[in-house]
Amino acid sequence: MMHIKLNTPVKVNYLEVYSRFDADLFKALQPPWGGLKILEFTGSKKGDRVHLEMSIPFKTKWIGIITEDGMDHEKAWFVDEGEVLPLGLKKWKHWHIIQKIDENHSLIVDDIEYKTSYKLWSWMLYIPLYGMFWMRKSVYKSYFSKGRNGNS
Repeated sequence: MMHIKLNTPVKVNYLEVYSRFDADLFKALQPPWGGLKILEFTGSKKGDRVHLEMSIPFKTKWIGIITEDGMDHEKAWFVDEGEVLPLGLKKWKHWHIIQKIDENHSLIVDDIEYKTSYKLWSWMLYIPLYGMFWMRKSVYKSYFSKGRNGNS
């Protein structure tokens, strides 16, 4: 099993960050080179679904199911797991964790585990996947620096 974990601090309360993990954020997180179409996004609560069509370089589907969500006084989270996966992926589990730093600051944690049929392929996917999630850091900072109405 391969593991990627990235932390992104943002200057927003963790409950607001969690409430804004929605279709608008998902659209903002799309890679700049395109090739990704959101076919379905029902939310970030247990039982919700994310259905994507990707063209990398051929059309393929990705369907993720939210298998867990929760909140306490220190963090909020949800977990998506792959149901239909591309690129020879056999397993995908992504924890989205928003940790409270203080009343006005949070840490967004992308914690991902994945597995393919072949260990070499798992290693070959590591750099592109890491890069995709690394690019999210600047999107998170920009997106959450703006209020719900898009103003800073």
